[in-house]
Amino acid sequence: MTDTLVILPGDGIGPEIVAEAEKVLDWLKSNAGLEIEVEHDLIGGQAYDAYGHPFTDETLARCKSAKAILMGSVGGPKWDGVDYALRPEAGLLRARKELNLFANLRPALVFDALVDASSLKPEIVKGLDILIVRELTGGVYFGEPRGIEDLGNGERRGVNTQVYTTSEIKRIGAVAFDLARKRSNRVTSCEKANVMESGKLWREDITALHTTEFSDVQLEHMYADNCAMQLCRNPRQFDVIVTDNLFGDILSDEAAMLTGSLGMLPSASLGEVGKTGLYEPVHGSAPDIAGQNKANPLATILSLSMALRYSLERATLADMVEAAVQDVLNSGTRTADIMADNCREVGTDAMGDAVVKALENLA
Repeated sequence: MTDTLVILPGDGIGPEIVAEAEKVLDWLKSNAGLEIEVEHDLIGGQAYDAYGHPFTDETLARCKSAKAILMGSVGGPKWDGVDYALRPEAGLLRARKELNLFANLRPALVFDALVDASSLKPEIVKGLDILIVRELTGGVYFGEPRGIEDLGNGERRGVNTQVYTTSEIKRIGAVAFDLARKRSNRVTSCEKANVMESGKLWREDITALHTTEFSDVQLEHMYADNCAMQLCRNPRQFDVIVTDNLFGDILSDEAAMLTGSLGMLPSASLGEVGKTGLYEPVHGSAPDIAGQNKANPLATILSLSMALRYSLERATLADMVEAAVQDVLNSGTRTADIMADNCREVGTDAMGDAVVKALENLA
């Protein structure tokens, strides 16, 4: 049976950047022997406008039967007044939860051609290659009780609950240790064990897992706030960082900016082996530039590369796409967010065309 890829363009710049990834996908189907069936559906604000819900049961069923999902981005001020349960972001949270996508992989990789784009000195970030493994379906984003209650006399209280179980901690830890074995064999586990019971449990369970199953991997524990500082001070000390949902959200965005632009960074959200994986750029929907042909599509194209590697089991094609992106950057082709002196600025569509042209040259 032919594998299925579901494409969910989403909101804002989502449809534009996904369209460029589809150019790459079409080239691979026509020229590199990729056999895959592609289906399209809606998520986020576009789904709310069309269906009254940001991620419908029908879309969920389609995604569950697919090998992989390629998504653009969700959200925008248009839906600020919508109830939280129906906001665009709620659709993405439901997708992660219902598809059991508990492991979020966010690489922070500095391409040699973009080393000067980082806000840090080139000698600090040159050669940077970090993989952040973020637990995605537990923690404070999903814990109960949660909500806002009225205490009377004009006083209100907001409550969110940080909660983790041993099984949740150990399964994300196993992903991080296993990936580290394929890289530089080092894991840094981040929490706040000094002030949070959930952090203490996290540290104890990661330690136990390391002792019993992954003692060959170097393990370091670090408080999350110290990790945030060290990412700016000496980011190359890290290989794989594993952390919870909230800290992973924050630390991965910080690591992303070390590379110079959120527009360059892909991500993968994975569950059990053989189940559907979801692939999306790290950046948001950028409604301020939507429809202006300004968005950088490379993070989405690299997200497609991650789908080829982790879900579609076509590592050779993933390598080819990544090499094509590297060649485009080396040629001096840039979108506005990564523009530099003596380079050629192009729009969203021209950047996608450039990657396809680079693929043709590589072939």
